[in-house]
Amino acid sequence: MAGLFDKQADLYLDARPNYPSEWFSKLADLTDHHGLAWDAATGNGQAALAVADHYEKVIATDVSESQLKLATPHPRISYRHTPQSMTNDELVELIGGENSVDLITVAQGVHWFDLPRFYAVATRLLRKPGGIIAVWGYNDVIVSPEFDPIQYRFHSTTLPFWKYPYIQHIFDSYEALPFPFESVGMGSEGKPLKLEMPKTTSFEGIMRMFKSWSAIVTAREKGVELLPESLVKELEQAWGGSDLIRPVVYKAFMIAGKVRV
Repeated sequence: MAGLFDKQADLYLDARPNYPSEWFSKLADLTDHHGLAWDAATGNGQAALAVADHYEKVIATDVSESQLKLATPHPRISYRHTPQSMTNDELVELIGGENSVDLITVAQGVHWFDLPRFYAVATRLLRKPGGIIAVWGYNDVIVSPEFDPIQYRFHSTTLPFWKYPYIQHIFDSYEALPFPFESVGMGSEGKPLKLEMPKTTSFEGIMRMFKSWSAIVTAREKGVELLPESLVKELEQAWGGSDLIRPVVYKAFMIAGKVRV
């Protein structure tokens, strides 16, 4: 799915929720060593920055150069562009070599991957024993009884414009996502760990999140405007006005594991 988020990279940077720091602390506690981590599909580096609090070096990769240009610099993070033309051997060498990685993370991205290929590369890279792979995503955002029915109606209009079958894993909360690793107590194949991400945001912030969806851009390219001014006004009224700052909760899900031996 190279280039899928290139056209709204700046919106993606501003709009997406922050992942709770305790997630990364728990994952770090599960790995035997804390030398090297790989954050795949890093985007603007949101997850990589949190991983860097626990690991000496983080290789953060993405197929999107426009996303990487917006990534936040950090002394322990090395951002690398990984075009889809790279071979598995080239990718393994770029990250650090076989049996070298303590933690692999994929935040809101693994559903876009060629899963057999990615899992083969991850298995080669992970330390054995002691290495952990964790993937997570989020779908619903809970705002209020007034706002939520309108946003769900809006979401229903986006369904024809998503990339299937990839996005279906997000809609299904990763419950059908293949994950051929041994559970470490933070979700497993078929049984993701259900999580919540609280965030305080403005109406402009929630609208930026909606506009960052790939389906919105795809629809616009086809001549369809899914966020007409009338709908924006309806959402704004249900929010409580454009100046209101309010708490929301994103519904998230995670699966973590280690290489089976």
